[in-house]
Amino acid sequence: MYCQNCGQSNPPEAVQCSACGVTLAIAAPAPPPPPAARPHVENNLVWAILSTICCCVPFGIVAIVYAARVNTKLAAGDVQGAMSDANNAKIWSWVSFGLGLVVGLLYLAAGLSDVNNY
Repeated sequence: MYCQNCGQSNPPEAVQCSACGVTLAIAAPAPPPPPAARPHVENNLVWAILSTICCCVPFGIVAIVYAARVNTKLAAGDVQGAMSDANNAKIWSWVSFGLGLVVGLLYLAAGLSDVNNY
């Protein structure tokens, strides 16, 4: 550390200049680095719940379980795991929606064929 008054080199722990006796400015410790921003990962919980209610309950429940794990993994710092669970929640929501749509269409076709038989 150099004295601001005379320019004398002093040890880092010195409080006063060894040459002129002036009180040395104490360097403040470096501030800690700012925490890294957590990336936002969409958990797809709304789609999982809607596909469970409106389409296929068993596959919708699987989607809800995956969606519920996303925020927990983000809080723990597991970004890759959170992204994987969010992707799985989306896939199972679509599977639930697709299966519900197929079953609904089959039910409609069976109902229409019964109407034509009368």
